[in-house]
Amino acid sequence: MGEWKAPAELKYAESDEWLAVAGDIVTIGITDFAQDQLNDIVYVEFKDPGDAVEAGGSFGEVESVKAASELYSAVAGEVIEVNSALEDEPEVVNADPYGAGWMVKIRASSLAGIEGLMDSAAYDAYCDSR
Repeated sequence: MGEWKAPAELKYAESDEWLAVAGDIVTIGITDFAQDQLNDIVYVEFKDPGDAVEAGGSFGEVESVKAASELYSAVAGEVIEVNSALEDEPEVVNADPYGAGWMVKIRASSLAGIEGLMDSAAYDAYCDSR
């Protein structure tokens, strides 16, 4: 078990995004492991509300002092909300990746992509293996 938190109620992608599913609304952010690996996050950019997202497609980008990384959605749908507070305070992603550091909400046209995601135990093991 790593030192990173992976809340049990969420689903996890190998690309280090977490997903919270409520009906057809999927909230996405990056995991504690991802923010730790990136180090100090200095910039975020997301698609705009109304934009379409493909399953496996990018919904934005996060930049840190170490690297820039694309952000991926496991579900197809429409961006309905972005966490615009992160534009001015991207460091919130480091401080609270599962809370105030959420990134986008997508109205999913299909939840099929959720089935292939990891639960918290599998994601912890995945992080420990890297």
